[in-house]
Amino acid sequence: MKLFYASGACSLSPHIVAQEAGIELSLQKVDLKTKTIASQGDFLTVNPKGYVPVLQLDDGQVLTEGPVIGQYLADLKPEKGLAPKAGTLPRYRLQEWLGYINSELHKTYSPLFSPATPAETRAERLAYLAKRYALVEKQLASHPYLLGESFTVADAYLFTITNWAGAVKLDLAPFPHLRAYQERVAARPAVKAAMKAEGLIK
Repeated sequence: MKLFYASGACSLSPHIVAQEAGIELSLQKVDLKTKTIASQGDFLTVNPKGYVPVLQLDDGQVLTEGPVIGQYLADLKPEKGLAPKAGTLPRYRLQEWLGYINSELHKTYSPLFSPATPAETRAERLAYLAKRYALVEKQLASHPYLLGESFTVADAYLFTITNWAGAVKLDLAPFPHLRAYQERVAARPAVKAAMKAEGLIK
């Protein structure tokens, strides 16, 4: 299988999941500005949506959207416990967190990366993120991971997105449990391996 990614983008999340699950992927680096694949080709022929991640299956089919790809990879190796069993309440709790991270955190970061975003909008988005992280902080105050004691695909996603805080000057000082969580996840061997492969750490 091939994972189309951009270093440090949200595609880091399924990359981490693959590393945690022991699934070997062929990494295909994408230039999101030119929509080209580093090896060769027009990325838009792979994903007309124009963004990563994309998982190309061995039969040529493609899956898009990070939360979906993460669950797909986790289900390939259910014994790793990266996603609760389908149809169970814990699985819906996982999807609840994935939905929250996707809509309330991930998409709120997006305008903060654009230099064209007005200062007033930037301030509003930063305030909104802080408000939404307060709920995450509360969850992490009593659990090492979002669903409890075990690392799941939701943690790979939250870690990846929260790594953007420094780049957009979001102060995480009010969230000590979240900061400790980021350090805890960053120390996992699979996370280190994924970040090293993307050139994010040495």
